[in-house]
Amino acid sequence: MTEIGPAARDSPFHPSQAASPTTSLVLASTPSSVVTMPGTTLPSIPHYVPAPPTAESLEWADLPIIDISQAATPEGRAELAPRVRDAMRTQGFLYVVNHGYDQAKNERIFDIADLPFAHVPEDEKKLFAGNIKQTGSYRGYKLRRYWHIENGVHDQLEHYNLHRAITGDQKHPKALQPVLPEIRAFAEHNHFNVLHPLLRLLARGMELPEETFVNIHGFDAKGETYVRFMKYYPRSEEEESKTKNVWLKGHTDFGTITILWSQPVSALQILSPDGKWRWIKHIPNALVVNAGDAMEFLSGGFYKATIHRVVQPPADQRGYTRVGAFYFAMTDDDVKLVPFAESPVFERVDIVRKCDDADAPTMEQWRRGRTSAYGQSELKRKDEVVEEEVINGVVVKHYN
Repeated sequence: MTEIGPAARDSPFHPSQAASPTTSLVLASTPSSVVTMPGTTLPSIPHYVPAPPTAESLEWADLPIIDISQAATPEGRAELAPRVRDAMRTQGFLYVVNHGYDQAKNERIFDIADLPFAHVPEDEKKLFAGNIKQTGSYRGYKLRRYWHIENGVHDQLEHYNLHRAITGDQKHPKALQPVLPEIRAFAEHNHFNVLHPLLRLLARGMELPEETFVNIHGFDAKGETYVRFMKYYPRSEEEESKTKNVWLKGHTDFGTITILWSQPVSALQILSPDGKWRWIKHIPNALVVNAGDAMEFLSGGFYKATIHRVVQPPADQRGYTRVGAFYFAMTDDDVKLVPFAESPVFERVDIVRKCDDADAPTMEQWRRGRTSAYGQSELKRKDEVVEEEVINGVVVKHYN
């Protein structure tokens, strides 16, 4: 049973109030399983079989591992806050474990994550494709070959994005209909049992009241926080050569916190403080968490939006697809992205602003601008590595 910590119980809406029965279930992970519990039956869906973890020797990033269950008590938060603070000020990435889902529930999520790709016909996918550039929203599908990578090569990944409310005014493909309650429970779990505890720790790290960031990340407020399922497909040797094996250029996320559910295909790399690209190692049933632009805005540069990229997997994993499950958190749409200058830490460190406070974008303006431009705009090359564009008056860098 998923344990809901005191922090989540204090929230205005948390998983224990959801209509979905999945919050307290232990889910099976056998192929095409029908899961039955007293009074409850979950739909049968195909089992996604991931690649085995790589056996190659790679240069892994050394990231701290945070036991988020400790955040349920004031003493635990006091112990964790400095570690989370230091991670987000240096690497900008960390692992989270003991988050409340067991391995069986984890596998069920990846079975669900593969549904919009392997079990939705191409014609139906097109019906649910997002009008990304015009709307500045990723809701629905981003189909393959939408983003330009390099030298005329476009991406070979697709993703499906569900607003955190899951149902609301967003319609979904037929294959997803039976599992929408489970996806809703997954969104709630990420929001209340992972995101909010992390936000409390980040606020403590800036010596701000614990609820400072939580108060601007409402579950029911107007905003675009979403669940994303993603699938990468292998590319041709010609495409790998033209892009120097880069699948997605180095970039920062534009929200506050990104929660990635660890999966075994090694492809994600981060740009370490020493300027070297290092691989993110898979830890079963762990979460990989990083800060984005909005958190850097709000923290006055105290926390870093870390540059990361996706590259061709090591040789023993090539030929496999790579399915991902994410929770991309953003503040409420109307939040102006200016630093919390009242933080006592700014008595000791300087505030680093990306623009004047008067010119700072709202969360809605920033995510619409970043979403519309990504992979579609003409970038200005600064040197052999960095390309730039300007969004809402702020310089955004991409690393090739």
